[in-house]
Amino acid sequence: MHKWIGLLLLVGFSYTAKAQELNCKVSVSFDRITDANPQIFKTLEKSLQDFVNNTRWTTRNFGRSERIECSMLFNISAYDNNSFTAMMQVASSRPVFNSTYQSPVLNINDKDVSFRYNEGENLIFNPNSFDSNLVALVAFYANMIIAVDADTYSEEGGTDYYQAAQNIVSISQSGGKGWTQQDGNQSRYFLVNDVLSNTYKPFREAQYAYHRVALDKMADNQKEGKEKAIIAIKKLAELHKVRPNAFLTRVFFDAKSDEIVAMFSGGPNVPINELQDVLNRVSPMNGSKWGKLR
Repeated sequence: MHKWIGLLLLVGFSYTAKAQELNCKVSVSFDRITDANPQIFKTLEKSLQDFVNNTRWTTRNFGRSERIECSMLFNISAYDNNSFTAMMQVASSRPVFNSTYQSPVLNINDKDVSFRYNEGENLIFNPNSFDSNLVALVAFYANMIIAVDADTYSEEGGTDYYQAAQNIVSISQSGGKGWTQQDGNQSRYFLVNDVLSNTYKPFREAQYAYHRVALDKMADNQKEGKEKAIIAIKKLAELHKVRPNAFLTRVFFDAKSDEIVAMFSGGPNVPINELQDVLNRVSPMNGSKWGKLR
């Protein structure tokens, strides 16, 4: 009896340790498509959901409770003969220590998405080959989600996963828009190459300092946590000096702007005049939000 109990515990532990990294909600919106069988889009959604959540993206051991909460939305704008054109919205969050709050970490809108998909086809990721643009897109953003999440827990903790995403970019050069230098400075190519460049190191420093040093300390000392968050945001001003209007700065504030307003709109007061100046300088697109800080 004891032997069987031990075996069951071992199997249960192994299952937990080998859980996949992502707990991802995948949605396929096709409201604008009126001349196709809706079943193809429903099948695509299920295939993507299974692919993202059942693929082992790293060699790290994740417990089921440690899986990263994230979402991928494919908003289909055109469909013809198994060819899809879409916008892809990718978002992720991570828990804040000693709280029930999930802090948004990533919120990216990729407008250059096109792929082919045959209903019922298997989606399989091979890191050493380009098999389809759909697989490459999902694999790229899966690694980006894991990388940014890791950077919020340890300094430059996401490097291996950024490099995996960079490798996907390298093998996907013929996959369509978004994979090459010629596709603009807000392409997938520049997203991951900028992150790995020393020039953009303040972005990664800010991610760690904001989440691990500031947010994760809020439960113990909210005033100190706010002060640490200001220091983290100031790191993006360092990046702004050498790369004004950097894509990565926008990536940070696309995820964080509402949270920053909420953080500094209640609780213990801290001086925010300098913070407002920094925010208006590095993220002027969110100026209406920064005006709400009190």
